[in-house]
Amino acid sequence: MDLYLPIANLSVNALVIVALGFGVGLLSGMFGVGGGFLTTPLLIFYGIPPTVAAASAASQVTGASVSGVFAHFRRGGVDVHMGLVMVAGGVIGSIAGAGLFTLLQASGIIDTVIAILYVVMLGSIGGLMLHESVTAVRIGRGAVPPRARKRRHHPLVAMLPLRWRFYRSGLYISPLAPLILGFFTGILTVLLGVGGGFILIPAMLYLLGMGTSVVVGTSLFQILFVTATATMVHATTTKAVDIVLAALLLLGSVMGAQIGARFAQKVKPEYLRLVLALMVLGVAARMLLGLAWRPDEIYSVELL
Repeated sequence: MDLYLPIANLSVNALVIVALGFGVGLLSGMFGVGGGFLTTPLLIFYGIPPTVAAASAASQVTGASVSGVFAHFRRGGVDVHMGLVMVAGGVIGSIAGAGLFTLLQASGIIDTVIAILYVVMLGSIGGLMLHESVTAVRIGRGAVPPRARKRRHHPLVAMLPLRWRFYRSGLYISPLAPLILGFFTGILTVLLGVGGGFILIPAMLYLLGMGTSVVVGTSLFQILFVTATATMVHATTTKAVDIVLAALLLLGSVMGAQIGARFAQKVKPEYLRLVLALMVLGVAARMLLGLAWRPDEIYSVELL
């Protein structure tokens, strides 16, 4: 079943795109991540231009975040005050990211920059996740756990001026910290089509010192608004959002997320994180191979 993607300017098998979205949604439900950091590389591997893949993945993440936000709202797991500060930073970052995206696109290096950023980002995140998951598995088997942190939030955050109280998170810190965090997440959302949850959640835990009960919900709250802003920015400036591609991805991810959430209840979380870390490192290695390796002859002509 082939469909023509008007923005990507090519025909694709609709069932393959839905299956790709299903797989990412399955991972999202199993591991509690948005999945955008895997959607864009997988689309690139399939042959979608990196610019269209990044822009369309952002719109898919927006749709996938809606149900999660409402679920966390119902159980009181969203710090709206903190989330709005990060949304403000994310909106500013999205606008700045769109300018950077347009500049790189005009210079003809946007595809290479996206690939390099993904290799660095996925390699770093995958390495940290692998270390954390292996440590958790060892502790589960009787190893001595590492010493707990003495400080709740990072010393650099404590040094920032203009402190506010974020009651739901139980914090008294400067709003500049979540504002800056949201700003850089907004830039990444526009450039790479990611929700940024895999960066936001560790940063909210270890830099800001937020409680685990509100981290995921607040992250999804920020992701929802920032990816929506990034989608609109892409649609009005770079013209790279392919609504047909985004709809197919969203259709698959919604179904996959439901099944993944049920499957996650049957497996220990440390083993799930270990599998996810290996998958992330595998995608990073594949993208690095695509950057470093080129065939001897890019084009060949055969006479029959």
